[in-house]
Amino acid sequence: MNHRHDTLGTGADTVPPALAVLRTRLDVALDGGARAWLDQALDEAAAHPGSHGPISVWELRIAEAGRRCGAEHAEAARVLLLHAARADAPTLARVYRQGTADERRAVLRALPHLVRGPDALPVVEDALRTNDTRLVAAAVGPYAARHLDAHAWRHAVLKCLFTGVPVDSVAELSRRAHDDPELARMLGDYAAERTAAGRPVPEDLDRVLALTGHPAAPAGPRSPRTPHGTDGEES
Repeated sequence: MNHRHDTLGTGADTVPPALAVLRTRLDVALDGGARAWLDQALDEAAAHPGSHGPISVWELRIAEAGRRCGAEHAEAARVLLLHAARADAPTLARVYRQGTADERRAVLRALPHLVRGPDALPVVEDALRTNDTRLVAAAVGPYAARHLDAHAWRHAVLKCLFTGVPVDSVAELSRRAHDDPELARMLGDYAAERTAAGRPVPEDLDRVLALTGHPAAPAGPRSPRTPHGTDGEES
């Protein structure tokens, strides 16, 4: 096995524990050639962070990650590259805007490790407007939990129910749904609309409603959870 790249390109003391774990898992999962490529790519990103010219070397490596590391591990590699490059909110927005759906998911996964304030919310909001369930699931992670306002967060939860994204994907769901009568009202209205139309109510709705601590939704058939995968636009 190649040497372990402990610093991830930015110094071991600055690496969030979750990303250190991610790198350890990649070291185990990748073959020697892929590990060597990732070591070099992370070194390049750390040596030339931010933006340099129309496109930085590390941005090219993000595009290569699927071919170099395989589809299963590409997202983790891209998150590590974004962190090594110390991508700020404008850079992340550009990478997201220009990227494939897979690259956009990596940007969304990287947000809580790179942006402290709400500057990257436009990226989250864009993902929540799509019908790609994998983008929606990535958008409702820890960054959204910290920075989406109450109105936008409630609609994000409803988006998950509507598209079949498991509510387990919603970071800090219990905390944010606790004692939220407006969310309970919205869930009740949604359940009533589904029931009146003769459509099943998503099973996860009852779970979220219980977290609000407010009355149960109208009785009606519950639909099994929709398989979590791409459903809609990838642009």
